[in-house]
Amino acid sequence: MNHHSSHQFRQGSIPLLVSFPHNGSHIPDSVAATMTEAGRSSRDTDWFLDRLYDFPELEDASLIVAQQSRYVIDMNRPQDNQSLYPGQTTTGLIPLTRFDGLPVYKSEPDNNEINRRIKEVWVPYHQQIESELERLTEEFGIAVLLEAHSIEPELPRLFEGRLPDFNIGTNRGSSCDQTLTDAVTNVLSSQSRFSHVVNGRFVGGYITRNFGQPAKQRHAIQFELSQATYMDEATKVWDSQKASQVQPVFRNIISGIREWLTTN
Repeated sequence: MNHHSSHQFRQGSIPLLVSFPHNGSHIPDSVAATMTEAGRSSRDTDWFLDRLYDFPELEDASLIVAQQSRYVIDMNRPQDNQSLYPGQTTTGLIPLTRFDGLPVYKSEPDNNEINRRIKEVWVPYHQQIESELERLTEEFGIAVLLEAHSIEPELPRLFEGRLPDFNIGTNRGSSCDQTLTDAVTNVLSSQSRFSHVVNGRFVGGYITRNFGQPAKQRHAIQFELSQATYMDEATKVWDSQKASQVQPVFRNIISGIREWLTTN
């Protein structure tokens, strides 16, 4: 893994890049000093996802893993902070509230500080994705970007009721070829333990929407996984028994994506 203050990157040997933009929980001291206790907890992190995705089918894939908390800057929002879900409650490029509504900052960052975070943290992550997708499409003629996310299954401020286990987002069908979505949903439909939805409450964030360009053979698909499938969502503790049940489904999905890549 190559280390950067923004992320870790590992180059693989197949045309698959897995991105973990919310996996990190690190908050630099200078930023933590401006935060509330609720903010310093980094509660809305996609906890343990890199651990969940650590299995043989991904050993030769490229990986990019964010290091800093989404509360410092959210890699999955556009630089100009346009809302991804107009009219719905969501959090921005620099989240001022947690998903549960508690304030993140005691003193909000000014424009200079926001621009510093964009330049030092956000931009390198996006440049790394861009250059790797460019390399993969040059070498293989095709690339898949898998956006790995997880979320608490019940967040009344963001959505009603309880989320399905697997929330697949393809920007309403425009970020990847339908046959790739089918390769993923065929696996999910062939098992009954975990529920799934395609383009439900989550259709893919900025990374999926920006980098998913099927006409250029760049296919992006977002997985928003309910945290109830692999951890105790209340205490934020890894649950190895739960993980051992959901990991085989993921392995089959990755096998399906790999198979799809060889036939396209």
